Parts: sequence; C-alpha cells; structure tokens
Amino acid sequence: MAKRRSGTGDEHWPDEPDEHDHPVATVYLSLIHPPAEVKRVVGALQKAPLERRKAKDLLRASGLVLLPTDNAHVAADLAKVKRGESLSPVLLVRGEICRGVPLTIADGYHRVCASYHLDENADIPCHLADFVAEWQSPGFAASSCAPRQTRYLAPHSRKSHGNGPVA
Repeated sequence: MAKRRSGTGDEHWPDEPDEHDHPVATVYLSLIHPPAEVKRVVGALQKAPLERRKAKDLLRASGLVLLPTDNAHVAADLAKVKRGESLSPVLLVRGEICRGVPLTIADGYHRVCASYHLDENADIPCHLADFVAEWQSPGFAASSCAPRQTRYLAPHSRKSHGNGPVA
C-alpha cells in the first residue's frame, strides 16, 4: 500500500499510485488504443505530476455513471477508507472535446465513485496525461481544435447571426 499523507484533510489518498495501478491502466488502455500509443500514454502517466480534481468533475468529464455504494468494488473502497487505509490516486487520460472523446479513467473508476459517495466535492489526487496519437504531427496539441466555420441561425430564419455565410 502507498504511503499516506498526513495533516492534509485527505488522509485516505496517498501521493503515488500503487505498484499495480500502471499495469492495470496498460491492460485497460490496450483495449481501446494500439500498443505503441498505450506505451507512450502510460509513460506520460508515470511522469505526470500529482494534481487534484473533484470527484463530480471527473465523472462528468468521463461521461461515466456513478456506481452505487453496493457495487462490490465501490463498497470495498469505502470499507478501506473506514478502516483508515489509503486509496491510490487515479490515472487519467485527457479527453478531446472537439473530437467527442471524453476523459478516460485508465485506473481508479471505483475509487472515484467511492470518493464521490463520501464527498462529491472532494479533491481526488490524480495523474493526468494527454493522449497524442502517432499520426498526429509534432506541432499538434491534443487539446486543440481545427478552426471551424460556425453558423448561428435564428429560429425560422435563413439570416446569418454568426461568423459564417448562410448556405
């Protein structure tokens, strides 16, 4: 088990992931990405600094549902906290809103849900990495969007109210 922090108000969260967390994230990510890309993103997760994000924001950004307290894994994590044991920080891969890709919880979904049940505003320690695919050019930022021409039309009107011509 990872070493706990003391005197921070979030004693059930250590600073570093457990030994098995990165391999578990690798297995999960290998289901949705090619091996070379998984290797790169897991390497980035291992180097990523610790940051804190709210449980409610992680669930919203991931698009995942809150698991109930009677879910076996959530219940086990809640019991760990009750016994004073630490929960490992979660491992996250940033989503890309322009491409419709949500945040990926590579490891720690049940811990996020358990934390939400304890306090939805709790700051959860996490390591967050950007996903940059092999095909993306070196200058491409994973979070950048290509410029788009957007039209805003008033209801029942063909008159343009935006930054593009009406087709």
